[in-house]
Amino acid sequence: MYQEENRKVVLIGTGMVGMSYAYALLNQNVCDELVLVDIDRKRAMGEAMDLSHGLAFSGSNMKIHAGDYQDCANADIVCICAGVAQKPGESRTDLLLRNAQVFRSIVNPVTESGFNGLFLVSTNPVDIMTRITCTLSGFNPRRVIGTGTTLDTARLRYLLGRHFAVDPRNMHAYVMGEHGDSEFVPWSLAMLASCRVLELCGQQETKGAEGTGDGGPLPCRPEDLFAIEDEVRNAAYQIIEAKNATYYGIGMAMTRITRAIFGNENSVLTVSAMLRGEYGQNRVFTGVPAIIGSNGIAKVLELPLDGEEQKKLDESCEKLKRYYDELKLE
Repeated sequence: MYQEENRKVVLIGTGMVGMSYAYALLNQNVCDELVLVDIDRKRAMGEAMDLSHGLAFSGSNMKIHAGDYQDCANADIVCICAGVAQKPGESRTDLLLRNAQVFRSIVNPVTESGFNGLFLVSTNPVDIMTRITCTLSGFNPRRVIGTGTTLDTARLRYLLGRHFAVDPRNMHAYVMGEHGDSEFVPWSLAMLASCRVLELCGQQETKGAEGTGDGGPLPCRPEDLFAIEDEVRNAAYQIIEAKNATYYGIGMAMTRITRAIFGNENSVLTVSAMLRGEYGQNRVFTGVPAIIGSNGIAKVLELPLDGEEQKKLDESCEKLKRYYDELKLE
């Protein structure tokens, strides 16, 4: 799908999320060309200049410039970070309707340019905006990827790693469902290395394990896990309360997805993907573990959820379907 000699990304929307993504792309040397597109072209030009001036300090040789929708014609990835913020007293449906109009003004000219790559969507509510992108573009759903619960999963692993005093990369657990209030953790599948977290909690309870006070593992009880899940679910609210917005984490999550695409890694990431029979659901985009490679979503992994977990996923998907249906786009 992508051209190895020139890995090209077009970023639409140069707000804090978009520029956090751009900054991470630069520092991790992920692509060869980065085009910034914004309704405020002057801002896009300024951001491109600012990033370019740091090239001498990076290991990257990226070409960074402001552009327009015609630059999407030979792009490998078009990343959409644009959108409108919710007004005081505005309903979620009204916000979605306004963002749907914004996306129509973006997706149509992107596809008209001849773009034949992959869409990466981060605008919230990301599951619904990803489905809107798929509908408007007419693209194969496997070529339209939302950030989904990629960041939520990273938050979960960080918190679990802190609790068990291990490297978060050795925690294997996922957040699934809507990137929002109905997301959940399938604890029956959570692992520390090859040990099930629920079994580890039982062992520690039985042995009466105690924290060492020097960075060692804390006692693990089921209620500790549910507290961690709540912290993950509410992390964005806490950050927004403290600093008005979240952008660094999601920018790095988008960069991780981009690396998986350009490296044809076949990495498993919890992106927002369309379910087509998996988990008993159809035509809904939601956060699920999926294999990501150069052609987008190679496969949605259908994990063996227990009965309660399957119910939570069903409820989350039904919620997302209701919100999308209210838009009457199809």
